[in-house]
Amino acid sequence: MTSALPAFLDGQHLVETFGIVGLLLIVFAETGLLLGFFLPGDSLLFAAGYASTGAFEGLHPNIAVVCVGVTLVAIAGAQTGFQIGRAAGPRLFAREDSRLFKKAYVVKAEEVVQRYGVGRAIVLARFIPIVRTFLNPLMGAGALPARTFLFWNVVGGVLWGTGVTLLGYWLGQVDVIGKNLEVFALIVVVLSVLPMAWELKKSRRP
Repeated sequence: MTSALPAFLDGQHLVETFGIVGLLLIVFAETGLLLGFFLPGDSLLFAAGYASTGAFEGLHPNIAVVCVGVTLVAIAGAQTGFQIGRAAGPRLFAREDSRLFKKAYVVKAEEVVQRYGVGRAIVLARFIPIVRTFLNPLMGAGALPARTFLFWNVVGGVLWGTGVTLLGYWLGQVDVIGKNLEVFALIVVVLSVLPMAWELKKSRRP
């Protein structure tokens, strides 16, 4: 099936092209570097799990190795983002909008923290595109203790890095899903933001 997504947003294409090393670099960039917000984290992990079933020619990574590697890199990436925020401080987010940086991204991350509290926000941010990139330096720029961030970072890193990868591994063995991987990868992305959408809907009720 020809992908309807651009190559840099197609998780399956990225895994097939760059392999597991490329996967780890992309996960690190998305969670640790502000310029990685556009990368397809959820669908990429889903595709990596699917690759572990042997579905991709010439690429059959061990699922345990993939889960551990992705989780460790996701945690390290978030810690890097936190340290960037700690070093740069609030001025990091005071700059004007540019082609890549939008203040709206920061506002969205702040709204997550205000609504869910620090701990839940750090965990939930893993499953929300853009927010998972900008929340880490935002936490670093604030007064959050490094030990508190590390704890919730590890919890979120395990749930996201291992959970989404295993989901791709298990569901990828179902024939109909394996043949329509792109569609189900997009479904994973949608499902990841449904809890927040539900909470927001409830909060707006009179």
